[in-house]
Amino acid sequence: MADSATSRPTVLVTGAGGRTGQIVYNKLKERSEQFVARGLVRTEESKQKIGAAGDVYVADIRDADRLAPAVQGVDALIILTSAAPKMKPGFDPSKGGRPEFYYEDGMYPEQVDWVGQKNQIDAAKAAGVKHIVLVGSMGGTNPNHPLNSMGNGNILVWKRKAEQYLADSGIPYTIIRSKEAFTWRTPRDNVLILVFGQLKKKNFLPGGLQDKDGGVRELLVGKDDELLQTDTKSIPRADVAEVCVQALQYEEAKFKAFDLASKPEGVGTPTKDFRALFSQITARF
Repeated sequence: MADSATSRPTVLVTGAGGRTGQIVYNKLKERSEQFVARGLVRTEESKQKIGAAGDVYVADIRDADRLAPAVQGVDALIILTSAAPKMKPGFDPSKGGRPEFYYEDGMYPEQVDWVGQKNQIDAAKAAGVKHIVLVGSMGGTNPNHPLNSMGNGNILVWKRKAEQYLADSGIPYTIIRSKEAFTWRTPRDNVLILVFGQLKKKNFLPGGLQDKDGGVRELLVGKDDELLQTDTKSIPRADVAEVCVQALQYEEAKFKAFDLASKPEGVGTPTKDFRALFSQITARF
C-alpha cells in the first residue's frame, strides 16, 4: 500500500539480484522521497550481494506459496526474472563451431519464465497490486527464433506466453521488450555473446543490453519486433531500468506493450520526456 505519511507507492522488484534488476532496485532506493523499494531474490547469497537490506525478500518464484509475504502491501511490481542458459564445458572458440547450452534441472524457461512469472502475476493480483511492469524480450513474434533452440528451452515462447497472461490479467500493465543477449566467459577470459543466434567473441559486453551509462541516448519504441530489422537494436541496461521506473509515474504507460532500443550516444537527443515517449505507443500487446 502507499506509504501513509507521504503517499509513496511501495514497489517490489523481482530478480533484484540480476544485473538489470539491481539497477532498478537501486534507482528506487535512491528516490526514497518517491518510492518505498522492496527487492526479491532467489537465494541468501543474492541478498548479501545487493546489501542484505531488510526490504529484500528471499523466495523462489516457482513456489507460489512463498511469494505472498513479498507482495503484501505492494502497489506496483516490476518483474525482471528470467531463466539463464549455461554453456556446456569443452567449447574452444579458437577451433570454430558453435557452443552447446543447457538449463539446470528445474530452471528451464517453462518453469522460470512461464510458471514463475505466472505465479508472480497471480500473487500480485491476489494482493491488490495496481500496476505490473514486466521486462520481456524482443524476438517473441518468431516461434522459430534461434534463441528458442538453446538448450531446447523455447525461452522466447515461454516469455511471450507470460506476457500474454499479464495482458489478459486485468491488472494495469507495462510490457517492455528489449533485445535479448546472453553472455559467457571462457577460460581464456574472452566473452562470448550469443545475440539472436549469432556467436561473437569480444573483450567487452555489447549484446542487446549494454553495460553503459544511461540517460545520454535517444530512446526508441516499436512493436512486433520491427526494431530488430534496424541498426538500432541495443540499449543500455540503465536506460531499460529508468524506463521501468518512469512507467510507474505515467498513466500513458499503462496497458501498453512495446519494444525498446536506443540510438548510439551522440546521435539524436537524449530522452528526458517520458510522458511523450509512452504517448507514442499504441500497442496493447
